[in-house]
Amino acid sequence: MFFSADLLDECASLWFQAPMVMSSRLQDLAASSLSGSTGGPAEVGQMINEKLSAAVESVMAVNMAMVKEGMIAVTALATGTCAGMAGASDRVAVAALEPYGKRVRANAQRLSR
Repeated sequence: MFFSADLLDECASLWFQAPMVMSSRLQDLAASSLSGSTGGPAEVGQMINEKLSAAVESVMAVNMAMVKEGMIAVTALATGTCAGMAGASDRVAVAALEPYGKRVRANAQRLSR
């Protein structure tokens, strides 16, 4: 089974950058707790907010992708062709992963400075 390049890109982004973001955030939280600064709770709040907004955006993107793939399937059924049917599951998976990947890449860039 072959996966689309977009799906592999999103998976690779999450696979390699997410652990880096997590370790950077944990180091920052540990440093802020030892120094007594107030940056830790703000970062925790940002993490929670990002995850909730990514989950909502992902659900909306999957719903839109499913509607789009349904329209492609109906069109293919009506015309008697299979054009556009290949890769439907990959396109839905990419739609689900894109919101998370976008945030992970932004956090990796922000925390690497």
